[in-house]
Amino acid sequence: MKLTHTPLLLALLPIIATAAPTHARPGASSANTDQPVQSTDLPSVQVKAKAAPNPDNTGINAYGAASLHDTPAAVSVLSRQTLSDYHVRNLRELVRHDASLGDDYAAVGYYQNITIRGFPLDYATAYRINNLTVVGEQRVALEDVQSVEILKGLAGIQGGVMEPGGVVDYVTKRPANVRKLTLGTDSHGSRYGALDVGKWLTSDFGVRVNLAWNKVHSWVDHADGRRNFYSVAADWHVTPDATLQIDSNYQANAQRSVSGYQLLGGTTIPQHASNTQMLGFEPWQRPVTIHTSNTSVRFNDALTDNWQLHLAAGHSRSVINDNVAYAYGCAYAPECADDSHPGNFFAPNGDYDIYEYRSPDDTRVANQGRATLAGQFATGGVTHHLSVGVSAFQRTIDRRVEVYDYVGTANISDANPPYFPTTGDEPGPSARRLTDWQHTAFALDRMQLATHWQAVVGGHFVRLHERAYASDGTPERDTRMSRALPQVAVLWQPGAPTTLYASWSKGLSLGEEAPWWASNGDAFLGPRLSRQLETGIKYRASDALDLSAALYRINEPYQYAMPDTSPAGFTFVQHGREVHTGLELAANGQITRDLRLNASVSVIRARATDTGTPAYEGHQVVNVPKLRGALYAQYRLPFAPQWTVLGGWRYVAPNVATPDGKVRVPAYNVFNAGLGYATHWGAHPLTWRLSIHNLFNRFYWRDTGTSGGDSFLFPGTPRLARLTLTIGL
Repeated sequence: MKLTHTPLLLALLPIIATAAPTHARPGASSANTDQPVQSTDLPSVQVKAKAAPNPDNTGINAYGAASLHDTPAAVSVLSRQTLSDYHVRNLRELVRHDASLGDDYAAVGYYQNITIRGFPLDYATAYRINNLTVVGEQRVALEDVQSVEILKGLAGIQGGVMEPGGVVDYVTKRPANVRKLTLGTDSHGSRYGALDVGKWLTSDFGVRVNLAWNKVHSWVDHADGRRNFYSVAADWHVTPDATLQIDSNYQANAQRSVSGYQLLGGTTIPQHASNTQMLGFEPWQRPVTIHTSNTSVRFNDALTDNWQLHLAAGHSRSVINDNVAYAYGCAYAPECADDSHPGNFFAPNGDYDIYEYRSPDDTRVANQGRATLAGQFATGGVTHHLSVGVSAFQRTIDRRVEVYDYVGTANISDANPPYFPTTGDEPGPSARRLTDWQHTAFALDRMQLATHWQAVVGGHFVRLHERAYASDGTPERDTRMSRALPQVAVLWQPGAPTTLYASWSKGLSLGEEAPWWASNGDAFLGPRLSRQLETGIKYRASDALDLSAALYRINEPYQYAMPDTSPAGFTFVQHGREVHTGLELAANGQITRDLRLNASVSVIRARATDTGTPAYEGHQVVNVPKLRGALYAQYRLPFAPQWTVLGGWRYVAPNVATPDGKVRVPAYNVFNAGLGYATHWGAHPLTWRLSIHNLFNRFYWRDTGTSGGDSFLFPGTPRLARLTLTIGL
């Protein structure tokens, strides 16, 4: 499918804008923070009253109707304002704003993953839109997102088999009377346009449309790309007590994927690495294209004053056409061909092999349906807030037999690698590679025991049936299992501003696939049970300022390639435990009338124990820095309130790059800055935003994660300035 060109999009903007005059919905209330564009009244609005309150509900809704303040888990929320002010466009850029988050194989030009509390998220079940699971192998657009909610750890997850790091939930914008056009560029000459149009067509039915187009001029050579995005949301108040909400979006991305570096000889960090060079580039390399669609329907009905019915269904689909000149290993390089150095790392002299990798029509589909009955009742002196429900989740993967051919060897010092012709091989036919069914029943009772005490008791029962198939379609693995996964918590609220809590929960995740170079390469290990204990305190200093602290301990079986005497030298096993013990501190909200702060600190002690390989114990595990800090502030100038100054800082401690802990990439500091200016052009409000990431243009390694059992190093983004103008139409 062709991506729409700029002239067509720009030609449509005036038509769409004029089709949506702004009229307020009579009597309507909305949690949406976008302001209606009413031209004559805006100049008289002065933001001098009480600061807007922080959000106090969660779309993840893991604790029924509990507010964030009453939720016994650590949840952070990035608002629409933050996303806009700092020009956050993708998942990798979200990571900067929360110290508990890190990168995990987040390559430029490819779909991305992150870690929470040191654990990589599960592509299958950890990413959600409006609390419905979507395919993780996509680059979720943020133009139609009102906020991003990050639930950390195991606590409160309603169902599903997933890694213990947590959940990222994108909460979409709802219908509102709004018309805004945003145009932008960056310091590399990229072009960006986005349109946000909404209207309440009647007192009970509203729609909202978001469109975006992006021509990317990347900081990495040969990695320019393009993106189109379209979304629509509709709300229908069927009756005064029942609401139907529909969301649908489609996005097309095309950009060459950038390979990561690897350790030289498996032991040395590459010196003089470049954050602008595309390793292994060949002129025949085509862009990776990713076409995604996400659709959901949600129905909420207040059956009585105390009971509500929630029905939801979602469909998510991602089609990836993988085309990479892939820089990987050194098996064919002179220094490694005799097995004197490991073939799954770059050679000691910087040589690396280039592979032609093509995997078209890699199709990932996720379908989910959920029904929840929520309400409250009293037994004696105890008030119960009960949520019970069922959920069904299906995930499928269809793939063709990929092309993965060696074409030549280059060196990291090459400004441009030598030209190597393709082999001419073609991918094989498409076949079903995975079918995963998860059926879940869940119940949770949040009990008000006394004036100051609450208890939460619940959990979910999961039945899993997963079938994996070989490339020719023959069955390869059949996993069936059932597990009860409980969660309990106690909350003490000595006063309205303060909540102290302690929680315990259990989770389930599937075993990983062994890397190709292990003796049991491509085999899947068995499922893993994880456990989490967490205590925390939340303090509401004001309606607009929240302070929190959380102390946690998460453990699960340790999976790794164990050195042994097998011909391959390694066998991928589950042996021992991986234990993450951490402390998180956060402050979010309005410090003064003019100063807003988003600050967080994360300290993690991540250890592998009883692994059978002593060299892998007693130190931090790979890609989990001991300390991260993030500080972002917006200050409106009192003497010129139309101007806002923005600043940001992120610190990451040295990061382990090898299982034995002997190699670590250096710590780094990254500073950001920005300006905002609000004015009017006649009756049209205008907002200029300038942001500069990595102000001092420092080189740093942002990621030492793994993919398919292989280790990679990804450089951070060099200095990047973005400028946008938002116009109220």
